[in-house]
Amino acid sequence: MNGKHIEQKIVDTLKVNYMPYAMSVIVSRAIPEIDGLKPSHRKLLYTMYKMGLLKGTKTKSANVVGQTMKLNPHGDMAIYETMVRLTTGNMALLHPLVESKGNLGRVYSRDMRFAAPRYTEVKLAPISEELFRDIDKDNVDFIDNYDGTMKEPVLLPAVFPNILVNPNQGIAVGMASNICSFNLKEICNATIAYIKNDDIDLMKYLKAPDFSTGGQIILNEQEMRKIYATGRGSFKVRAKYRFDKENSCIDIYEIPYTTSTEAIIEAVATLIKSGKMREISDVRDETDLEGLKITIDIKKNSDPDDIMNKLYKLTPLEDSFGCNFNILIGQKPMVMGILEILDHWIQFRMDCIRRKSEFDIKKKSEALHLLTGLSKILLDIDKALRIIRSTEQDAQVVPNLMKGFGIDKIQAEFIAEIKLRNLNREYILRQTSDIEKLKNEIEDLKDIVAHDARVLEIICNQLEEISKKYGQDRKTEIIGEEFIEEVSAENFIEDYNLRLFLTNQGYLKKISLISLRSSGEQKLKDDDFIIQEIETHNKADLLLFSNKFVVYKTRIHELPDSKASQLGDYLSNILSLEPGEEIIKIHATDNYSGHFLFAYENGKMAKIPVSSYATKTNRKKLSNAYYAESPLVEMFFLEEDMEFAAFSSIDKVLVFNTSQINPKATRDSQGVWVLKSKKGSTLSKIVPLSESNLKDPEYYRANVPAIGCYLKEEDKEDTQMSLL
Repeated sequence: MNGKHIEQKIVDTLKVNYMPYAMSVIVSRAIPEIDGLKPSHRKLLYTMYKMGLLKGTKTKSANVVGQTMKLNPHGDMAIYETMVRLTTGNMALLHPLVESKGNLGRVYSRDMRFAAPRYTEVKLAPISEELFRDIDKDNVDFIDNYDGTMKEPVLLPAVFPNILVNPNQGIAVGMASNICSFNLKEICNATIAYIKNDDIDLMKYLKAPDFSTGGQIILNEQEMRKIYATGRGSFKVRAKYRFDKENSCIDIYEIPYTTSTEAIIEAVATLIKSGKMREISDVRDETDLEGLKITIDIKKNSDPDDIMNKLYKLTPLEDSFGCNFNILIGQKPMVMGILEILDHWIQFRMDCIRRKSEFDIKKKSEALHLLTGLSKILLDIDKALRIIRSTEQDAQVVPNLMKGFGIDKIQAEFIAEIKLRNLNREYILRQTSDIEKLKNEIEDLKDIVAHDARVLEIICNQLEEISKKYGQDRKTEIIGEEFIEEVSAENFIEDYNLRLFLTNQGYLKKISLISLRSSGEQKLKDDDFIIQEIETHNKADLLLFSNKFVVYKTRIHELPDSKASQLGDYLSNILSLEPGEEIIKIHATDNYSGHFLFAYENGKMAKIPVSSYATKTNRKKLSNAYYAESPLVEMFFLEEDMEFAAFSSIDKVLVFNTSQINPKATRDSQGVWVLKSKKGSTLSKIVPLSESNLKDPEYYRANVPAIGCYLKEEDKEDTQMSLL
């Protein structure tokens, strides 16, 4: 090579090297044609047809694979894998084309390997006869095989729309094809209806796709109509299950066509390990000779329907089938809707029927021609015998018969070949009695060729016959989208009762009540103490008020679980608090009902609805949480109005009911005067009346705003003790 290299434009390289390869993959390998088959399927099935496997007994798969190599120059394993998918044993097709014996794996199992071809046996399934009907009557084109030693069909004359009855998937270069399967009866009925009336509502006849693995299709009618019209789109398929109450387990017995038992089991096992599905204790594959079965053990008193709704969301137990109806029409890939596919299939079948009719016309015309010649000698059998007997040379027998009866060479040859014993009136009359019948048949066939309506009538009759003979009930159940329970993220949150502890140094502990019952003393830092504890549940929201007039919002389920023996979570880290910022109060709520009472040093108080802290967006931080101009003495949550005792810095006391304070919607409202100032006094303490230890509370009661009354001597000691 003397080290030289040749420069070539990338475009030229693609044209010369890549484009032929891409074209070959598209046209000769990956994309199905109008008969519903890829070349590899067609070559295999035709080989089996030629081997006489439509009738008789099964033969070893290895035998079929070897014979197929005459048409398909690939390795034996590639050919065998092609065959496996077509078998009854593998269950990949709604109507398997190959009847099998032995282990051919399962379409729903990724790991179940099929046995070697020497162990399995096959023959063509009865329905395959409909793919080959009249193939020996010139109804499709034949071409040479790869080495020119034999002929093979370009397409099989499929009498039903196999392209839509059996699923097909192929990945070519730069394009792919994914065709779902439909119920044979529904497809036949839809095709007949379409032939009789162009303007049909396809959904009326073709309810939804149908899969060999069953399951349930979630029908979104709008999306399905789009798929039917364009050949593109997707729909959801989910598994079917039953609940075994006695053994407290869920048995899954049908799964989406697009997944495998192994993928489902792995996904469920991952959920169990991660603790996301605590209601499930085990999952295992119990598939046996009776069929597919995945068993999920659940804890007693768990709701199986709720568990399955979660599993549908989190595992391939519910999966999508993406449609891409890409089909080769005259070596050109086209993505089409169903009616367009049926148009091409009907055209193809019309061509097949016309070609078969022309073949029959030719054969029957030839027979008629011979019988017409035979009928002429019926007029004078003795003359025919005389001509033959008086002819001296064998070569002159035919010319002499032609001359004697005014017939052509073909007719004369036929007469000359008749056995002597058959040269009697009875035999010749019997033979020629078919002349009128043949003439009528030829006329009828010519009428078929000439009229589309006759051809379409034949197609409809054949479809009715096939529907009756091979049709079966739907395997995949249809469920309207409106009947499916919508599972939100909320459904996956485990709810349980718990207690929250807030400490002086800014630690928060979330401890379930079950854990609390069995735990000892709360672990805290040496100089730390609990400033607030509240009881709530895991699905509630939490409001955390800081000394910087900010409220932080979080979902309690987002906080990690803690134990009494742990310090808890440091809020400064969790909430990213500013330097010097501390959480002073927490409040858990489900529905943002009730009010907060903010009591300020200047004697003003604000009653703010908790709903003022609710936001439509998931905001984590709200500023202006409360009034900033006067120091906050205390805040309380009011489920309803209640009695309080307010203490001033000069030992004045005011007892009042919060119903006297009008609510303010603005979070940082300064509120209203409650405890009036005297000689510069300020609000120093406020407590619920029930905790005040006042012996005669009515003595201190007044309508707000008020200065209050001096604390009685008898209340001083008790009150001070209670406030310490």
